Amino acid sequence: MKTSLLPATLACLLAWGHTAAQSKLNISKVRATAPVTVSNPFMTDSANLKGEKFEEKTLLETDFLVEKKSFVSEISADTSHHIFFPKAEKGSELRFFAFNVNVDRHAKLTVSITAPGLLELYVNGKKEASKTTAEDSLQNAKPTKKELTVNPGTTELSVKYLSLATSKIPQESMRIEVEAKDSLANLTEYGSKRLISINDIVEGTKISGGSISPNGRFAVLSYSNVAEGGSSSRYAELYDTKTGKKQHIDKAMHWMPTSDKLYYTAQRGNGNALISVDPEAMSESIIAANIPKEAFRIAPNEQYLIYTVKESYEDRKGDLLILKSPEDRQEGYMDRYYLYRYDLATGVNRRLTYGKRTTSLNDISRDSRYLLFTVSDEQITERPFRKSSLLMMNVETLKVDTLWKDEKYAYSARFSPSGQKILIMGAPDAFGGAALNVPPGVIANSYEQEAFIMNIADRQVEALTKSFDPSVERATWRSDDEVYMTVTEADYENVYRYSVAKRTFTKLSLQEDVIRSFSSAKNGATAVYVGVSASSSTKAYTYDLKTGKQTLISDPSRERLADVTLGKVIDWNFTASDGTPISGRYYLPPNFDAAKKYPLIVYYYGGTHPTARQLEFSYPLHVYAALGYVVYTLQPSGTTGFGQEFSARHVNAWGKRTADDIVEGAKKFAAEHDFINEKKVGCIGASYGGFMTMYLQTVTDMFAAAVSHAGISSLASYWGEGYWGYAYSAAASAGSYPWNNRELYIEQSPLFNADKVRTPLLLLHGMEDTNVPVGESIQMYTALKILGRPVEFIRVKGENHGIATYKRRLEWNYSIYAWFAKWLQDDPSWWDSLYPNK
Repeated sequence: MKTSLLPATLACLLAWGHTAAQSKLNISKVRATAPVTVSNPFMTDSANLKGEKFEEKTLLETDFLVEKKSFVSEISADTSHHIFFPKAEKGSELRFFAFNVNVDRHAKLTVSITAPGLLELYVNGKKEASKTTAEDSLQNAKPTKKELTVNPGTTELSVKYLSLATSKIPQESMRIEVEAKDSLANLTEYGSKRLISINDIVEGTKISGGSISPNGRFAVLSYSNVAEGGSSSRYAELYDTKTGKKQHIDKAMHWMPTSDKLYYTAQRGNGNALISVDPEAMSESIIAANIPKEAFRIAPNEQYLIYTVKESYEDRKGDLLILKSPEDRQEGYMDRYYLYRYDLATGVNRRLTYGKRTTSLNDISRDSRYLLFTVSDEQITERPFRKSSLLMMNVETLKVDTLWKDEKYAYSARFSPSGQKILIMGAPDAFGGAALNVPPGVIANSYEQEAFIMNIADRQVEALTKSFDPSVERATWRSDDEVYMTVTEADYENVYRYSVAKRTFTKLSLQEDVIRSFSSAKNGATAVYVGVSASSSTKAYTYDLKTGKQTLISDPSRERLADVTLGKVIDWNFTASDGTPISGRYYLPPNFDAAKKYPLIVYYYGGTHPTARQLEFSYPLHVYAALGYVVYTLQPSGTTGFGQEFSARHVNAWGKRTADDIVEGAKKFAAEHDFINEKKVGCIGASYGGFMTMYLQTVTDMFAAAVSHAGISSLASYWGEGYWGYAYSAAASAGSYPWNNRELYIEQSPLFNADKVRTPLLLLHGMEDTNVPVGESIQMYTALKILGRPVEFIRVKGENHGIATYKRRLEWNYSIYAWFAKWLQDDPSWWDSLYPNK
């Protein structure tokens, strides 16, 4: 049975609605600032050094600050499309008029402004045209025209208008027309709202983290900002939970472990000083004047530091280098790290570890008497190719106890407040499979994380989360009986409180879908957390651990996103043919009309992590929806956060179960929704999702266009050549190698099935990719070219596995959008403008 959505709430999405789609548009309403009086300058001479006499057009160069709040009124056009407003009563006045136009495709537009006065036209904040002569009547007014090339989405336009009291006209007026050269382009007039764009994702201020003081009164929030053009900066903010006062911090500061003070390091004289800051008075004092420059952790008693020193060894010279290990291709393979102790009172340095193996600090006990550290060994002949031992050291005597030895699937450990137990993160297979919860003969997914507690006295280990479906991302002690866990749960990241005594989990009811950080006070009842949601950017809250009361303390994107119209996000789940429930959600275009047919884009990862409910990431689904698509994303078999049996389906599958879920889900979704054009369905994925894109085209012809970024085409070449290929395959291809499972490595490789591909395929890859080598896309491109199939390949210079540079990231996204427009919207103009066939 098909379902449909009625556009009953459509009118409220826009400030004053939108007119019928058309290729020519007369602007019917503008937002206006209050007039600003400008005066002629005092004339010391009749002309300047160039002999030029002063003209009133020079007043157009007057700058004044225009913000969203500057627009105080709306003016509507009359039936002849003229917008009338009062002229200056004396002297001269400047004011801005703003309006937004949406276009559904890449198009060439002509903006025409007919007005008797002097004016300037701004497009997306940049001056594009000006009129510097005035006429004495509306009838004699000459139009000012500007041709623009715009991408699909919202174009923000504004007119800076100079009104002269000396003008003979009784009142000012202007008529604004926007016309697309392509008659198929649909222009829509928007009010103060606009559609979201990739710039909204890449640019702006976002919260990168939050931490609470030991007593819970103060919080430090960290921010990152990317300005238009790509320049970036970082800063922090101190928030007083008692008064609500905020204070800007321009240094990287952290909380002392016990006292309620901040600290930072800075050069003082000839040394590197450790400086404490009173958060209430912001007064500073030097704790130690000449501390090591390496990264460090302060002991809870605040009497010493533990820091790490790198030692490098290289005995190979010349142009011929023999590898010591597959990992030896990576820079720093021969670097080793060792622990040192620095006494803050005496300045005495003491080396704590020595040898051929790296030692990594895990934790310092609350009484500061003991350290937990790991020693790791490479074990290339047995997966997962590395093992570790956890040791506990008395920092005074340097006596060491081994808490576990040669454990392959335990990752980290932290002392309980009493120091009698440790909280451990690891895979289900850790400690002899203590947390395993899969059917006999099934290999668990080692990317599924579990929590364990070890009693130090007898080394007994208890698996806390064996029957707990979410995957544990982070866990911290609050007391000996209370642990807080941030977990992946389906496409959410939630926080749970675990009672050690009762062995129970209690979910915290937090405001956001994905919790990025959660910090609780050591000696108080307050926490601070940062989160995001499917339709909102980063926000920070305080949380009362006793009452559950929450207070929003920072929302840096509120004003920016207030202007943006987002479509609805709706959960949609289905039951696969084998009886497995598969969860997903879909995004509607902002101006959704249930009577229309929309192309569909299907997004997936499949590389074992779910597609989280977040607005901003490399493939922002709201932006695709704003371009006129319905977007469907799902969490197929093999995804973590749904229990061990579900995530174990990732192991030795390489597309088998995952592809079935994606194809079945996409077909059912399209069939059950009247507004989907079933002949215009596209798909996109990256990394393992890029592999899935290639693989899908070998098993189905349902897609009209496909996009693969940094995808894997041959399992064997990725396994052997990628820096982490064989290590990732230790989980994804557990126990399987090219010599003992040829069926997996050949039949599941898209390259060996390239002749089955008929879908137009866009391959993209960073040329410096060390994770999935660029050759994975090169060989698939070569195969499809030889086969005469529709394929394009874009190599991105200077980029690794993800596209990080501002300019390249925008261009990379535009290329993806243009590819889908060509094949799903039958509009090749954008693609042809980016990559003309000369």
